[in-house]
Amino acid sequence: MANLKDEVRVNDTTSETNVKKVDMKFEIVVIPVSDVDRAKEFYGRLGWRLDADFAAGDDYRVIQFTPPGSGCSVIFGKNVTPAAPGSAQGLYLIVSDIQAARAKLLARGVEISELFHASGAYAGSDEPYLFGRVRVNGPDPERRSYRSFASFRDPDGNGWLFQELTTRLPGRVEGNTTYASVNDLAGALRRAEAAHGEHEKRTGKRDENWPDWYAGYMLAEQSGGELPQ
Repeated sequence: MANLKDEVRVNDTTSETNVKKVDMKFEIVVIPVSDVDRAKEFYGRLGWRLDADFAAGDDYRVIQFTPPGSGCSVIFGKNVTPAAPGSAQGLYLIVSDIQAARAKLLARGVEISELFHASGAYAGSDEPYLFGRVRVNGPDPERRSYRSFASFRDPDGNGWLFQELTTRLPGRVEGNTTYASVNDLAGALRRAEAAHGEHEKRTGKRDENWPDWYAGYMLAEQSGGELPQ
């Protein structure tokens, strides 16, 4: 019983109040592929950054790519994973403008679905992985955050999903407001500009303090807080 008590004590988070917080950053997803060079060509064509292509003899090779603005990378190669090629599914890529993201892949010769959103009806497993909800053609009618999607696959059938996200739910962002790319920041500024224009219409006068208003709007939008009016 002493060992059991020790184990419970170790796993008891209430006893860790004096332990320094340690960041745990999710950085790698392993993609199972059958043809390494074919997969390398495909992910390079997406416009992703090639970080590494390392081989050790004839029995091992690993390649790493990172999507634009992402803190997480993918790796694939030879003898990297025992998973069956094409078995990685429901891999989400978060974008601030799904129409622009889809157009970019089409311009690069990548086959991608039309935009779609999920209905409120559940019908078991639904391709591609909307938690069993039925797909409806077209983006979300109100263009709400988290609601619009497009899907594509790599040559082995590993399934990717664009999800449009402009405003995060409360509690999803801690600390300072950050943007992963120039495009994300530019999009946030444009949304703040449009909202600020409506603010000035309501007040009937020019807002000399617009930089503070923009900053408050952008912070609230990203952290899921109440947007200024």
